[in-house]
Amino acid sequence: GTGQAIKNAQNCDGDVLFVHAKAAEEKFVAAGYGVERYDVMYNDFIIVGPAADPAGIAGSKDAAAAMKTIADSKSLFASRGDNSGTHKKEVSLWKDAGVDTAASSGDWYRETGSGMGATLNTAVGMGAYAMTDRGTWISFKNKGDYRIVVEGDDKLFNQYGVILVNPARHPNVKQAEGQAFIDWITGDEGQAAIAAYMLDGQQLFFPNARR
Repeated sequence: GTGQAIKNAQNCDGDVLFVHAKAAEEKFVAAGYGVERYDVMYNDFIIVGPAADPAGIAGSKDAAAAMKTIADSKSLFASRGDNSGTHKKEVSLWKDAGVDTAASSGDWYRETGSGMGATLNTAVGMGAYAMTDRGTWISFKNKGDYRIVVEGDDKLFNQYGVILVNPARHPNVKQAEGQAFIDWITGDEGQAAIAAYMLDGQQLFFPNARR
């Protein structure tokens, strides 16, 4: 996930950082670990849940309000709990909702410490709600009776960015190759490749680089 990727980049275990947590990315650059951050593409986060919808949130366009309803009703919620970009977004929404999930850890709030696919499998297995990015949901094969229950809130926007790891801080960074990748992914060819990436007839990501 994003948290681990940032740690790896700080340790120079890579030449380019390509993640989706803008505030953390900007902090990475400000601390001198990265050269410059570029927008690349976006999709959105969604909340999924069982058809029974125990919290009664289906159709909501207010993610924080829906999550407060989940908490108030003590409906099960499966969280990645792994400091990934998705988890960072989830944490920010709980904060907006005024919910302290730490107090409910192990009760209605279940942290998997796993990736998105494993967390979705856990959610489906226990009948819990979960937050995921739309691209992962499209590709997820074990949906059962699960469906999207919350979508369309501006707060669920999911921006991806790319950063060259700073060669001034880590001299072993392959600067030319890393910058070549950034130039490609933010250029016409890379942006077209992103737009053309489809699964089951659905576009997973939307290019929005600004050079």
